[in-house]
Amino acid sequence: MYRALRPLIFALDAERAHRVTIAGLKLLPRRAPSFDPILSSDVAGLTFPSPVGLAAGFDKDGEVPDAMLSLGFGFVEVGTVTPLPQAGNPGPRLFRLVEDRAVINRMGFNGGGQAAALARLAQRPRHGIVGVNIGANKDAADRIADYAQGVRIMAPVADYLTINISSPNTPGLRTLQAGGELAELLDAVRSARSRNGPPVFLKVAPDLDSGDHDRIMRAAIDHGIDALIVANTTVSRPPLASGHAVESGGLSGRPLKALALAQLRLFRAASGGAIPLIAAGGIEDADDAFARVRAGASLIQLYTALVYEGPGLARRIATGLAERLRRSEFANIAEAVGSE
Repeated sequence: MYRALRPLIFALDAERAHRVTIAGLKLLPRRAPSFDPILSSDVAGLTFPSPVGLAAGFDKDGEVPDAMLSLGFGFVEVGTVTPLPQAGNPGPRLFRLVEDRAVINRMGFNGGGQAAALARLAQRPRHGIVGVNIGANKDAADRIADYAQGVRIMAPVADYLTINISSPNTPGLRTLQAGGELAELLDAVRSARSRNGPPVFLKVAPDLDSGDHDRIMRAAIDHGIDALIVANTTVSRPPLASGHAVESGGLSGRPLKALALAQLRLFRAASGGAIPLIAAGGIEDADDAFARVRAGASLIQLYTALVYEGPGLARRIATGLAERLRRSEFANIAEAVGSE
């Protein structure tokens, strides 16, 4: 059905199509998905029924997490949520690169802010795993304080929290990945965490230099970060066919696949398996998912591929991943992690 509807959806500009999609998902009946038991695993103290998750950026304000769980995602990450509402960057700011099966965005953490997301998420029944991705306002006087506030405010409604310092669309944000600033940020995050609060993940960029992986990994382990998400969108530009290739912003989708997989392997080598890794970037099918698991990912996240493949993608990948695990004679997905 999605293939028949896609030309109509693509006739709309990308951001308007996204808002129409969110509105439609609010009407979707809620149903509890079933998953093959071979896909279940424990990561950071949480039991994930499937490793196939929805990446942040799709449901920025926590409007449809339960609808996305109903579509077959094992977990959903909402956000990025900032302390105060902000409009984000001027439009147009979201572009489909159809020929490349990719997207470029320069949204800039647009959203309704923490108070609105908190109220919305507090009203939902607590079932399924829903994480909250937190960020800083563009004009914040103290961005580290924004992250600490996000940890304190959003913890009661989150099964996990993600510290997003890897978006390329807020000027200067990625500098928080540098040595001294990263340590200061993670110190503040650790201080803001409650003893019984949810696990905290760190989302990193794919555009890193030699030595960054060991440094970031050491900082994450030293400060009690529970998992790393590898990786966000890239500012690099591999060869692209679309006329939108010249647009600034973060590139996601198929062209990011090789870079994201390479970064995952580097972080796996840096960690030696000491901290769980979550793979994102260019994952389109079960083969991609299985490759990330074997390269060291305990979980995976999708977003851009949904634009091209439609809402049934999570279920298809989960089914295909279970088939590949059995063909490879793994008893469960945890056995396959890092097995390449």
